[in-house]
Amino acid sequence: MATSSSGSTSAAERAYQLIRTQILNGTHQPGTMLGETGLAADLAVSRTPVRVALARLQDEGWILIYPKRGAIVQGVDVRTVAELADARFVLETTAVDRAPDAPRQKLADALERSIAAQREAFDSGDVAGFIDLTLEFHRGFVEAGDNQVMLELYSQLSDRHRFILFASGERLLDRCEEIIAEHALLVKHLRTGDSAGFADILRGHLAENAPPTATSARASAAFESTLLRRG
Repeated sequence: MATSSSGSTSAAERAYQLIRTQILNGTHQPGTMLGETGLAADLAVSRTPVRVALARLQDEGWILIYPKRGAIVQGVDVRTVAELADARFVLETTAVDRAPDAPRQKLADALERSIAAQREAFDSGDVAGFIDLTLEFHRGFVEAGDNQVMLELYSQLSDRHRFILFASGERLLDRCEEIIAEHALLVKHLRTGDSAGFADILRGHLAENAPPTATSARASAAFESTLLRRG
């Protein structure tokens, strides 16, 4: 029995991680209907671990389960996008403002290398790689503050940040040159210790990178309405 339980837990965790990743990277777009049977077949597991994984994802707000019908992938509403930007702004600017000169210079060197890698990812059309680099780039600002609680808080925002970047779709690609240029300005202000200049660039940077979430929300709402009419 212990082995069976362990195997079931492992399968549920694997299903959770895979489905969650597919939601975060845009494989399952907001408004998409996920069925237990199809997911189980795709993941090569039984329906039980899929059901456990879906329940966990619903608790985290990624999906909404409709019994005997499936689960709808949830979008990120405008308020959530704005609140995420506010939280990131506070954490990143506070950490940079408090960082001593030596860590700031070391971080600036590392982030300049990151910008070069971002350009390579963009030129090669590697959107997923560009997003990973962007997430690491912004996390670096918080790491410079050497405050573990702030870093833990920032880590809790990373999944939403990743989801929003993938949800930006073509808009993200269209703005890649501007994003990289803004990243370069952020590093410039970081290196010189210009906290006010850093904050000004970051505020506009976060606002411009917000996706058209209203469309996603409408798609999800329309799908839910169709299900309810069928019920």
